[in-house]
Amino acid sequence: MIKNDLFLRALRGETVSRPPVWMMRQAGRYLPEFIAIREKYDFFTRCQTPELASEITVQPIRRYGMDAAILFSDILVVPQAMNIPFEMKPGVGPYLPNPIRSQKDVDQTILPDINERLGYVMEAIKMTKEMLNDEIPLIGFAGSPWTVFCYCVQGQGSKSFDKAKEFCFTQPVAAHQLLQRITDTTIAYLKEKVKAGVDAVQVFDSWGGMLSPADYQEFSWRYIKQIVDALHGEAPVIAFGKGCWFALEEMSKSKVSALGVDWTVSPKTARELTHNSVTLQGNMDPSRLLSPPKEIKKLVTQMINDFGKDKYIVNLGHGILPNIPLDHAKAFIDAVKEYKA
Repeated sequence: MIKNDLFLRALRGETVSRPPVWMMRQAGRYLPEFIAIREKYDFFTRCQTPELASEITVQPIRRYGMDAAILFSDILVVPQAMNIPFEMKPGVGPYLPNPIRSQKDVDQTILPDINERLGYVMEAIKMTKEMLNDEIPLIGFAGSPWTVFCYCVQGQGSKSFDKAKEFCFTQPVAAHQLLQRITDTTIAYLKEKVKAGVDAVQVFDSWGGMLSPADYQEFSWRYIKQIVDALHGEAPVIAFGKGCWFALEEMSKSKVSALGVDWTVSPKTARELTHNSVTLQGNMDPSRLLSPPKEIKKLVTQMINDFGKDKYIVNLGHGILPNIPLDHAKAFIDAVKEYKA
């Protein structure tokens, strides 16, 4: 049994004394102990070495004592397993030398054997669970099919993902085939993660907000929903669509355990759109952690009051930024731990 199960209780919608707290990208680039590892090993070596991934996962827990850990990994390990050879280019980020632009390119992708291609992730989960020693739950994650698709077709990050959209609108058959392959691989991957020991999973739709509401339904949500349905009964699923507040009502009708929200929607609107039927997670602007610690604590308390302490998980509206001072991150976590209704 997990000693601090606040996070899992919030996912079940139970009454809690205070909401749980964790931060997206909490295992990473703002921590000096992470930077020390980064200086020795390149990005995918860190992801693919279970000892490194598990160490990085528990670093923020040792420092701040969040209510949940999230496994250090990357959304691009899924396309890599599908024969889409991503690399991390300094100054560029994710980079694919030959992006997918045709039916022929789609045909060359594979549905991988998860344990053969991504066994290192399962090893990292087992090691991390041992290190956490049932103190807190462990979250596993994957990118949404649309977000992974964006990188596969664009070939790198983008402000508009115009090439990805063009592929959808000019070659819809090939686009849906690729989205389905990513979806099938992601379902198999997350199921293996649950078997390996994660207590919940989160699907990150970082680029969902790039689509119009109608296109979101067609190219993103219908695939996320397949993942949610497939995992239902096996583990709680959090769906997080950045910039997707317009889809919250539709998403809340699914079997998700929680919906992540960013800072472009108010707690009141998010609750109204979801009819208070589902746990919400978020929504502080990560840049707000640049405010003075006293101000951060005030903002966090206000945020909890606005969402209500139940059916709520305190988090940022996206990943923590690399330039956040350590005591500011601490103020964010402490404000939740000190919260009194």
